Amino acid sequence: MSDYVITSVSNSIGYILLDRPKALNSLSLDMVRAISAILLRWRGDAEVKAVFIHSSSEKAFCAGGDIRFFYDVGTATPTGDSALLEDFFTEEYALNHLIHFYPKPYIALMNGVVMGGGMGISQAGETCRLRIVTERTKMAMPEVNIGLFPDVGGGHFLSRTPGELGTYLGLTGEIIGAADALYAGLADVYIPTAEIHALMTLLSKNTASDLRIAIRDFAAGFADQAKPETSRLATLHNAINHLFAGNSVSTICDRLQQDSSDFAQHTLATMQKRSPLLMSVTLEQLRRSKNMNVSACLRMERNMVRHCFRHGEVLEGVRALVVDKDNAPQWSPATLNDVSENLVQSFFAPVWPDYAHPLRHLQD
Repeated sequence: MSDYVITSVSNSIGYILLDRPKALNSLSLDMVRAISAILLRWRGDAEVKAVFIHSSSEKAFCAGGDIRFFYDVGTATPTGDSALLEDFFTEEYALNHLIHFYPKPYIALMNGVVMGGGMGISQAGETCRLRIVTERTKMAMPEVNIGLFPDVGGGHFLSRTPGELGTYLGLTGEIIGAADALYAGLADVYIPTAEIHALMTLLSKNTASDLRIAIRDFAAGFADQAKPETSRLATLHNAINHLFAGNSVSTICDRLQQDSSDFAQHTLATMQKRSPLLMSVTLEQLRRSKNMNVSACLRMERNMVRHCFRHGEVLEGVRALVVDKDNAPQWSPATLNDVSENLVQSFFAPVWPDYAHPLRHLQD
């Protein structure tokens, strides 16, 4: 078990507390294993009726995977292959799958930063989940900023947001707040941080058969504080649908270039800083994921992440952002014009035969 994952059971609720505040609760392999182990144990425990996952810090729910760890182990071999990397991504994606199909109510309090791997342990699931946001929520899938793609099932949940919102969020890595998250279908209810203590008191006394109903009823009193219909994404939705349609990042950037609005010009400037290759790979991922189930998406992403480390783009992105902190990644290829279709498609080539894929046992 991990020192950074604290678990307890009270009033038939299993609590998972992420407690690695100095790293914004970035997920290590030990943390992934600890969360997986307790969820598997509670799944068969009749005394646990629901799961509530939250953070010990108001700054972050979970900022994602531990990218410095990715860099250290990924640069240890000439090909970027590492047994620790293999284990991390296999077990993280298996955890995302476990959460997605968890048979008990799974409630995530996404207070503060929730990005990347943090989205994977909060967005997964449909039937039994409840996702809470606050005024502190800073949500994103920012992987293109480090030469990666929106993994942890990101292809699945981003491709199912209304219109082209997921395409916009995946290609830019932009941060959104509570109202935007509610509008995009990436959150369910809003509760201000000033009321979290009252929420926890409610949980300690709850007698409802479905904890989610009790939380929704509690949150209803704060709905006017984060109206999805007045969010920034709501006002930009038509523009985003137009600008981010199609299967070509170059075409998207051309549309942005021709649009003189502040939004289009800001978005273009943002995308010009991202990895041209991984933006192209991400767009292909999102288009493919639209018609794939959760298990198939995770297996595809598991292949993709191996290709990313072998290519080296993610290692260069992490170097520039976290290691040397020069914020000047040398992307390869350097421009969208140099990204070939064959190179993009190579990121989707099978790494293992079907019978040997590390996530072959996942089923929807």
